[in-house]
Amino acid sequence: MYTTVLFDLDGTLLNTIDDLADSANRVCEAHGWPTYDVAQYRYFVGNGIPKLVERFSPESARTPEQLAATLKEFDAQYGAHMFDKTAPYPGMPELLQRLHAKGIRMAVFSNKADEFAGDVVARYFDRSLFEVIRGARAGVPTKPAPEGTRALMAHLGVDPAAGNVLYVGDSNVDVATAHNAGLPCCGVLWGFRTREELQEAGAEYLAADTAELEKVILG
Repeated sequence: MYTTVLFDLDGTLLNTIDDLADSANRVCEAHGWPTYDVAQYRYFVGNGIPKLVERFSPESARTPEQLAATLKEFDAQYGAHMFDKTAPYPGMPELLQRLHAKGIRMAVFSNKADEFAGDVVARYFDRSLFEVIRGARAGVPTKPAPEGTRALMAHLGVDPAAGNVLYVGDSNVDVATAHNAGLPCCGVLWGFRTREELQEAGAEYLAADTAELEKVILG
């Protein structure tokens, strides 16, 4: 049984891909740049919004100054449209309530900008279910670097060596995040990436739905 669970956000708790893709494409259209379909954005996301902006920007628009300006444009678009199509994955709100009722400690750790992470969680879930909600912060390397995960565990007062902390995510970035911080990972199959990617990354568990994730957590 895992008594503390750290959740990724996009592709794990919430299906956010359409709002991310639509916001990015609005920026691209405003500049006359090529746009991309949702399937492509599944591989553009995962390493934080600055990296997403870099990936959808054409090579001719990747100077530091242009990327900084484009990031501001994306943040404005996404801030205005982040609730258009986003929704919890089926069964997730109910699972979180059941885990909370059983005394499982939960937190969110995402590469989404910190101000967006808190807002989107509060919109779709009871925020009090999570002891901590953290997104990307200035001065803290994004996932899969271990610093942020370790700081979060220190804040919670949990020890990865105890074997009772689980990280849950949907991509190879999440598996690497877990392993770099000394944690096992459960890869969820409803998110943005594939079973094959999660297996190749070395996820200790795979869950096809929230019932399977619950079994992994509770043992």
